[in-house]
Amino acid sequence: MMIVGLTGGIGSGKSTVAKMFRKLGVPVYDSDHEAKVLMVTSPKVRDGLIKLFGEEIYDDEGNLNRKFIADKVFKDAALLQKLNAIVHPTVREHFLEWAAGHSTPYVIQETALIFENNAQDKYDQTILVTAPMEARAHRVMERDGVDREAVLDRMRNQMTDDEKAGLAHFRIENIDLKTTKNKVKQLHAKLLALAAKF
Repeated sequence: MMIVGLTGGIGSGKSTVAKMFRKLGVPVYDSDHEAKVLMVTSPKVRDGLIKLFGEEIYDDEGNLNRKFIADKVFKDAALLQKLNAIVHPTVREHFLEWAAGHSTPYVIQETALIFENNAQDKYDQTILVTAPMEARAHRVMERDGVDREAVLDRMRNQMTDDEKAGLAHFRIENIDLKTTKNKVKQLHAKLLALAAKF
């Protein structure tokens, strides 16, 4: 089975592209969602996060205080790196177990920081979703109800699209949904052909 990494900067629309692949019957693992679950359910991850941030990272019911984390890490690249070092290995382990349960020609791991974490070698193929900076900022402001400065803070912690494009196998420019859908269909056909060689 072929392992494909799907990535893109905040607001690029990688989740939209992931949904399009799902509609074509491709299993897609949502790393962001699974990380949030594991940050609550994995004792190893919980212990690491409490050591890093203190007890206030969880509320009285044991739920994650996401705003507390976001306020800290998006202005502190070193702290973000430490957070990722605690969460990412467990997510990767969980993803591989999940992938082993599928028998499709290929599976996709949707994850934000493939190239920032120098993790491209963990994938047989990588797809980068891009969009113009203004469109990305607007999407995130609408989606998360945050101001422009908060969005730019997050973007500064990620590599630029051009830097990532040089490392990815495929790139999908996500501006118009109809065009993006066609590109996903074409890419699905290419990936099936590549997977047939595995």
